[in-house]
Amino acid sequence: LYPTLILLHPLPSLFAKENLHRMSEQQLNLYDRLINEPSNDWDIYYWATEAKPPPAEFENDVMAMLREFAKNKKKEQRLRQPDLEYLFEPPR
Repeated sequence: LYPTLILLHPLPSLFAKENLHRMSEQQLNLYDRLINEPSNDWDIYYWATEAKPPPAEFENDVMAMLREFAKNKKKEQRLRQPDLEYLFEPPR
C-alpha cells in the first residue's frame, strides 16, 4: 500500500489514515488498485483534486471519497505525512 505518491505527497496517506479503518473489503481492494495500478502516481493527485478526470476504471465510490477528502472542508493543515502508528492500531 505504499507507492511513491503516498511517500511523497501527504494527500493519499492522510486519506488512508482517516478512512481505511471504515472501508469495506471491496473499497479496500479499489483503493489498493487506485494507489498501485496507475503508471503515473501524480495522476492520482490530479484526479483527487479534479484537475483531470479519472479513467472509467477508477471512477468509483473510493474516488468519490478521495475527492471529498481532497476538498479539505475542515481547512486542516495537511503539510506532512501522518505518523504510521495508526497502521498498528486495532480496527475502530
